[in-house]
Amino acid sequence: MYRFLYMIKVNIAEARAGLSRYLARVERGETVTLCRRNVPIAEIRPLRAAPARERPIGIDRGMTVPASFFEPLPDDLLRAFGGVGDEP
Repeated sequence: MYRFLYMIKVNIAEARAGLSRYLARVERGETVTLCRRNVPIAEIRPLRAAPARERPIGIDRGMTVPASFFEPLPDDLLRAFGGVGDEP
């Protein structure tokens, strides 16, 4: 199903009088542009939906870091990244 997004231009007095009606449209995915004397000054748009669950912080359960991760890098790799190594 496709959802079309629309942008509505509303002067401040009109937005103030029908704020709940415009917020309902924003909840449906539309963007409301607030105008002062027909000059756009701000937008009210929907926020992205919050993730279904919070992302865990740190290493994933069951993941291990191999001992080789802590070994020094070879000299040729250090030179390739501009690090210190044996000069050729």
